Amino acid sequence: MAVSMRDLDPAFQGAGQKAGMEIWRIENFHPVPVPKSSYGKFFTGDSYIILKTTALKSGAFRHDIHYWLGTDTTQDEAGTAAIKTVELDAALGGRAVQYREVQGHETEKFLSYFKPCIIPQKGGVSSGFKHAEAEQHQTRLYVCKGKHVVHVKEVPFARSSLNHDDIFILDTESKIFQFNGSNSSIQERAKALEVVQYVKDTYHNGKCEVATIEDGKLMADAETGEFWSFFGGFAPLPRKAASEEDKTIEAFPPKLLQIVKGQSEPVQADSFTRDLLDTNKCFLLDCGVEVFVWMGRNTSLDERKTASAAAEELTHSPERPNSHIIRAIEGFETVAFRSKFDSWSQTSDVTISEDGRGKVAALLRRQGFNVKGLLKASPVKEEPQPYIDCTGNLQVWRVNEQEKVMLQSSELSKFYSGDCYIFQYSYPGEDKEEHLIGTWFGKQSIEEERTSALSLSSKMVESLKFQAAQARIFEGNEPIQFFSIFQTFIVFKGGRSSGYKNYIAEKEITNETYNEDGLALFRVQGSGPENMQAIQVEPVASSLNSSYCYILHSGSSVFTWSGSLTTSENQELVERLLDHIRPNVQSKPQKEGTESEQFWDLLGGKSEYPDQKIVRAEESDPHLFSCTFSKGNLKVTEIFNFSQDDLMTEDIFILDCHSDIFVWIGQQVEPKNRMHALTIAEKFLEHDFLLENLSHETPIFIITEGSEPPFFTRFFSWDSSKSAMHGNSFQRKLAIVKNGLTPTLDKPKRRTPVSYGGRSSVTEKSQRSRSMSFSPDRVRVRGRSPAFNALAANFENPSTRNLSTPPPVVRKLYPKSVTPESSKLASRSAAIAALTATFEQPVRENIVSHTPKASPESYKTKPDSNIKDNSNSMSSRIEALTIEEDVKEGEAEDEEGLLIYPYERLKISSTDPVTDIDVTKRETYLSSQEFREKFEMTKDAFYKLPKWKQNKLKMALELF
Repeated sequence: MAVSMRDLDPAFQGAGQKAGMEIWRIENFHPVPVPKSSYGKFFTGDSYIILKTTALKSGAFRHDIHYWLGTDTTQDEAGTAAIKTVELDAALGGRAVQYREVQGHETEKFLSYFKPCIIPQKGGVSSGFKHAEAEQHQTRLYVCKGKHVVHVKEVPFARSSLNHDDIFILDTESKIFQFNGSNSSIQERAKALEVVQYVKDTYHNGKCEVATIEDGKLMADAETGEFWSFFGGFAPLPRKAASEEDKTIEAFPPKLLQIVKGQSEPVQADSFTRDLLDTNKCFLLDCGVEVFVWMGRNTSLDERKTASAAAEELTHSPERPNSHIIRAIEGFETVAFRSKFDSWSQTSDVTISEDGRGKVAALLRRQGFNVKGLLKASPVKEEPQPYIDCTGNLQVWRVNEQEKVMLQSSELSKFYSGDCYIFQYSYPGEDKEEHLIGTWFGKQSIEEERTSALSLSSKMVESLKFQAAQARIFEGNEPIQFFSIFQTFIVFKGGRSSGYKNYIAEKEITNETYNEDGLALFRVQGSGPENMQAIQVEPVASSLNSSYCYILHSGSSVFTWSGSLTTSENQELVERLLDHIRPNVQSKPQKEGTESEQFWDLLGGKSEYPDQKIVRAEESDPHLFSCTFSKGNLKVTEIFNFSQDDLMTEDIFILDCHSDIFVWIGQQVEPKNRMHALTIAEKFLEHDFLLENLSHETPIFIITEGSEPPFFTRFFSWDSSKSAMHGNSFQRKLAIVKNGLTPTLDKPKRRTPVSYGGRSSVTEKSQRSRSMSFSPDRVRVRGRSPAFNALAANFENPSTRNLSTPPPVVRKLYPKSVTPESSKLASRSAAIAALTATFEQPVRENIVSHTPKASPESYKTKPDSNIKDNSNSMSSRIEALTIEEDVKEGEAEDEEGLLIYPYERLKISSTDPVTDIDVTKRETYLSSQEFREKFEMTKDAFYKLPKWKQNKLKMALELF
């Protein structure tokens, strides 16, 4: 498109260069910027241009331009606003979607910018009106319509304006009344209360009484009587008669019109396809309520203005005064427009647009305009984060026909592609223990067991009184939360369930279930030790990929293969996963390009293979939808610029992030609708309302109000007290409006703390360290000894243990790759930090006196009482602890002061297991002599080994 400086108004200089809103008012045929302090204030005699700029995750800016026409604006002002909107789009590079907004019939998208509402005032600039001056308060009557955003309109202050269907707000000098029509919904009443709050704050400085009046309530109520007294007393309301403005345009089949020399001509076609649109022309798509203007990429600015004028003329006919006009440039069409076509080929027009945008930027730069930020916003680059506490308790079951079989701790992370699994993950939340219950479907699993898995998991959720998030996950589409919870995850071919075995036997399919002595190839992936996976693939050369590392084994021969695009971190994951797949076997490293003949022979010979990483669905900008599900049909309404307040407790909502789908269920949703949550999500994926090519295997999370996990609440500015409120939406909002703030709530008591060391069955302890702290802001700190963490947790949380119980002994533990000398310094630091914490507590704690050869059953305690000089006392304690460590210097095997347990009680399979120990450091509770007998080395030598080798030895001895 050819752009000339004469086509670009100077008022648009620098527009759309950063996220936010910009508004201009048309004055004397020119756009004049509106001060930010006046945003949301509109006058009925004016026309405005509103630009909303949004920074997307891709790094690009999205521009939405609206031109708002007051009911009393002149035709010249309205025409100027329409033309200037096209110019503004050209200045932005020709990528914005443009909307025509008529007062009283605004789009929900437009109203969402000015929540809770806009109330246009009388007046104007060039239309001859004067802006209303501050004057004595006048009693006004407003009608409110809308469930998600509210259309507010002032109506005559008369009884005849009232009806049973809508909600009315009567604004008097000393009190605001909300009249709820008997046919209005709870959600509409709740939204109207937001308008009441707006009127109270705007016109009464937040100081006036608020009353709600129910349609049909008898005069015996004082406030009801007061309300009707403004209308001359109570009298029954007549049935509402449809006004001209309430009449909707009858739907008719869309008509496609082509703009030729300023005139619109019908396009003859049996069906609408993308191929009908010519990049050198402009088209109109007339759908009655909506008129779309499509502007080809190669059309001139004048042609676009002509097409816009033709659309305006089309909507000026008396029978359709309320039609919306939506204009879009080729390559940036709205979903609503594309959905009108039977087929829409996906073309890559973005590069063309960037080129055009660059030309506009260059032109403006030559004219002295500031074009910083015009081309693109700073891209948002971030590694996927799980947004969930990963220190909880994990249990896993394999589905076996109609039953579930719990997996042992050593099998927790080993799944089979032919099976279905159920997992329950419990972790500390802000106020209570949270749960995530999920199903995982292998690619080769059978439908009967998938159905059984869903049924069994639903019963588990029900047993927790629906206070658990539920997930449905397919192999190959696992979300980051799943991998972070499991940390190590391995998928084998075949299956172990009876259902799978019966199926392959019936179909006479070869059983390819993994055999550790057979031929197998695993692709290794992940980002680190706490997120690593090994996926069994076909043992052929074409399964390789230069971006990954692999493990290949056949019998006693084990190879590791590193692609040319992998890093040292990727190769470290191979070593860690090798310990889970083929422990105690020496592997033969292979690098891409230098493989041995034996390696290729096992894969059946060389062949071509890809070098690009497997692309998973990326998280996109979230979209929130309100759902209505009836008789198997799903209807959705998008909520623009959403917030937590848009989640109505009576409704079901879907949050679509492309990579994940969240179904949010309010507490007041009817039980029969609650049971359809998964069906609603599946219908949503099937319909693909945003035309984003959603996979039917996209992860689905079902969230219940009051138990929202952090990986859901991160999309909102979340206030957990709102989710804990009782009553319906109207009752909740009324409490806030009348009290002026969110009422104090009785937060649910935290349940009896569970042991977050668990990773397997209820009776078994975990192999992995799980923090006992319930702080939602904590992070996993590496490098500190478990003894320090346990000691610090107890001193920071006196309520987590009996105050009469002595705190744990500070023991000398060697973390990964440290010397005894550095361990001694760490112990001193831990002692100082722990003792410092004791003096920060308002309640005195008992301190352990360190006696030689303390037994686990009994050790002496010395009360901390009658201390007058805190600093001297603390110094003496630190000295006592550090002297003890100094005595131990050079005596790594001296176990004085440590708790000692026999090996038979420490191993995982013990019939008399020890409780209250750090289950990730079982070996530290062994005596020096027994440690040497079992590990065939000293503790010093053991702690100098790499962590993965330590774990390997511990697993062999059932200490991991």
